[in-house]
Amino acid sequence: MLRYLYADQLYKHPKLARAMFLDRADQFRTRLGWDVAVDADGGERDEYDEMNPLYVIWEEPGGGHGGSMRFLPTTGSVMINDHFGDLIDGPVCSPLIWECTRFCLKRGAGGHVAAALMLGGGEIMQGYGIKHFVGVFDARMIRIYRMIGSSPEVLGSQGTGKDQISVGLWDFTLEAQAQIAERAGITLEQSRFWFDQGLGNIRNQPWVKTA
Repeated sequence: MLRYLYADQLYKHPKLARAMFLDRADQFRTRLGWDVAVDADGGERDEYDEMNPLYVIWEEPGGGHGGSMRFLPTTGSVMINDHFGDLIDGPVCSPLIWECTRFCLKRGAGGHVAAALMLGGGEIMQGYGIKHFVGVFDARMIRIYRMIGSSPEVLGSQGTGKDQISVGLWDFTLEAQAQIAERAGITLEQSRFWFDQGLGNIRNQPWVKTA
């Protein structure tokens, strides 16, 4: 199932949270060789985890972590502006654009998990009245995005081949949502239920404008 948890809610799900940070370390440091910080418990965390981001987490039937993503509004400090500003023309700062980072899949996770996470991202867009996600991705993710059916508009890139890093901008369409839901094996009704269960009746807040 999909869980939607802010950082200050992770203590309610300690097993799931610990597994998420351990899998992040395994993916980004062990498998990809990124220069990321790993704590004494073996988990990967950075300064943006201290800013109370919203996490979308695929929880396996046994309670384990299957995959996750992290979201922050670009009206505050975000990775793309702080570390990758040279790839874009000026900072991204809008209440209608959130940054998506730390797209992580547990080792051996199936394609349905990646699609489920993207489906969760679409729920966030609808629920919070967001128009776009922005994020940095490497060359290996291009195939995954195409497989899921959620390829971004590329705003800028550097490097070549497998070392290429790009900034992408994602939007939301009902057609893409239906395709991603089918790839994930999740009905739109089930997806909506998980979002509402996790974040309450946020869709009826006066500051939310849904498409």
